[in-house]
Amino acid sequence: MATMTHDARATAHRTPAAGGLLIALASALSFGMSGGLARPLLEAGWTPGAIVTVRIALGAAVVVPFGLRALGGRWHLVRRNAGLIVLYGLLAVAGAQFCYFSAVSHMQVGPALLIEYTAPAAVVVWLWLRHGQRPGAITLVGAVICAVGLMLVLDLFSGADLSLVGVAWALGAMVGCAAYFIISADDTTGLPPLTLAAGGLVVGAVLLGGLGAVGVLPLAASTAAVTYAGVDVAWWVPLLVLGLVTAALAYVLGIAAGRALGSRLASFVALSEVVAGVGWAWLLLGELPGPVQLLGGLLILLGVVAVKLGEPGEDGAAGPLDTAEPVLT
Repeated sequence: MATMTHDARATAHRTPAAGGLLIALASALSFGMSGGLARPLLEAGWTPGAIVTVRIALGAAVVVPFGLRALGGRWHLVRRNAGLIVLYGLLAVAGAQFCYFSAVSHMQVGPALLIEYTAPAAVVVWLWLRHGQRPGAITLVGAVICAVGLMLVLDLFSGADLSLVGVAWALGAMVGCAAYFIISADDTTGLPPLTLAAGGLVVGAVLLGGLGAVGVLPLAASTAAVTYAGVDVAWWVPLLVLGLVTAALAYVLGIAAGRALGSRLASFVALSEVVAGVGWAWLLLGELPGPVQLLGGLLILLGVVAVKLGEPGEDGAAGPLDTAEPVLT
């Protein structure tokens, strides 16, 4: 596998910070819609495996033509990075999403999201151990602020019923989420973002479909109408949005954001997905966020700013308020 996540070394080749942040926020907004869309389907009789399989398959059908066009016949890039594409599809696409939906079926959405979104901390640890990028003081402060903001957004202080099975699934989602940020940010492979997204979605769809075909992955569906904000819609409408927006668009934007910002900053900006999830739950399910949750969203944004200040500069050095160890090669 190619060496991953050369955050400091690749900075000079990245999209300007403002553009990268906008892409990352758009990706988070797209991903954040998935929980609100999926819950009524789960309540209507769909299994997590069925929702994720349809979602990823639809996303693959949309992205593959664009991925092939972006590849431009350079099939040697696919052969050279075949293992990376398979790993991306296994962990970042199929694993993360299936584990998350499985966790939600055993526990409340808030705790499941909080466990999954310890992924940025895992990314920081990976960069430290694998590439020698020791987090500086400002980055650590930003991480703490983000963690407090998450707990407020998810309203965990009101008490939550934790399931050990649910926690195990949520930890699996965390591993997949961390892999998503690490692999997405690797711009040394030569793979266009569209091609990586297409390959990962195809691998994920084939894997989940195969597990369902042999009976390992429970696949159950329902044609009953589902309700969003008091409005009944056909079952295929949320599935279509899940495939086109929360899979096809979200993964492509996520890879572009990772390459623009690096895996560490992109993973912290992606915490805004939690805020987006709360917002979508308000719009789709009528779950109105309270003042504490709004305060938590503000803290997450402040934490992301702190992490940004701790990022390496254009020359690979740390930002003006932080220090960082050089990348080990």
